[in-house]
Amino acid sequence: MPDQEQADSRLALARLRQEHEDYDVAINAMIKTNCEALRIQRMKKKKLAIKDRLTTLEDQIIPDIIA
Repeated sequence: MPDQEQADSRLALARLRQEHEDYDVAINAMIKTNCEALRIQRMKKKKLAIKDRLTTLEDQIIPDIIA
């Protein structure tokens, strides 16, 4: 992977991690304020989608090392 592409991927990864953390904080706040369960469920679904994108991007950045 070229240096610029890897740098862009790492930046995207950092942004996704921050977005994932933001969703986590928002979900916890919604739970504490007794927000409706459907809204919380939707937020959790979005958070899970971000986690899937995180995993995919990490797999692209970190090479598989066969021992």
